[in-house]
Amino acid sequence: MNHSPDSIQYAMETARLLREPDRRIDTFGSTRFKFTMLSEPMDAIGQVRVRRGEMEAQKPQIIRPQDMGGVGLEGFDEKASEFLDFLREQNLEPVFFQYGFMFKRGNVTEELVHEEIEAVRERVMEDVRISGDPMLAVMEGVDDAWEIALLKFAIEMIGKSSDINTFDFKRKGLL
Repeated sequence: MNHSPDSIQYAMETARLLREPDRRIDTFGSTRFKFTMLSEPMDAIGQVRVRRGEMEAQKPQIIRPQDMGGVGLEGFDEKASEFLDFLREQNLEPVFFQYGFMFKRGNVTEELVHEEIEAVRERVMEDVRISGDPMLAVMEGVDDAWEIALLKFAIEMIGKSSDINTFDFKRKGLL
């Protein structure tokens, strides 16, 4: 389904992470997150669509500027180039991480519950407390653009994992 920029913006703004996983993206291996997504169908009152599935984050890859042809400088004087040379000599040239996610849509189940969203939300959150699954995320989103809430979750997990991944890479001498 194609979404307009306005509908994507609305889906991003209204997507809520009700429970984030206790774990972050592993530095040296893939990480499998489970999700439960709650959404209300646009054309029905007193119904909630509950989707459950998995998504996998591949281990982060280190991308060094020299692998991308170096850091480009445009409009800078010679001093900036000298500074980059100094950073390279000190092994301080900036590095970037590439994160990859695999959304396994084949593993997504969907159920339509005939209750108000507040009741479904409370029951799902109680089930999470009982199970204690450290890899489970619970989200709410727009029904016809629920995948956008998953993408927002992926972006947030990258942001929350990058400092830990940097620390791990440095500890192993890879940065």
